[in-house]
Amino acid sequence: MLQRKLYRFQCEQRPIWVFLRDQQRWIEEALVVELEGDLVTLRYDAEDDDELHSWEECVRLDSIGAVSTRLAYFSRSAQPDDIEVTGDCPESEQLPSQG
Repeated sequence: MLQRKLYRFQCEQRPIWVFLRDQQRWIEEALVVELEGDLVTLRYDAEDDDELHSWEECVRLDSIGAVSTRLAYFSRSAQPDDIEVTGDCPESEQLPSQG
């Protein structure tokens, strides 16, 4: 099941947050670049002081404790009329239009 989810995120090129149980750390905004057997190759950037590092890391499926992905984001300073929305949202979850 986890492998299918990761494959879907790979196809969509969607960034994910991965918790590694054995190392007790999060990898933030990683892209799944390859799935082969029980190995997952993740590519991500990390900032250290004033330097930005790009990493590619192979982890085993059984060391992954959790995977999160961002559903949506918006600016807190944006005015309500500035927020872009899509019609993909189910009608029951849409906010009533103010127009």
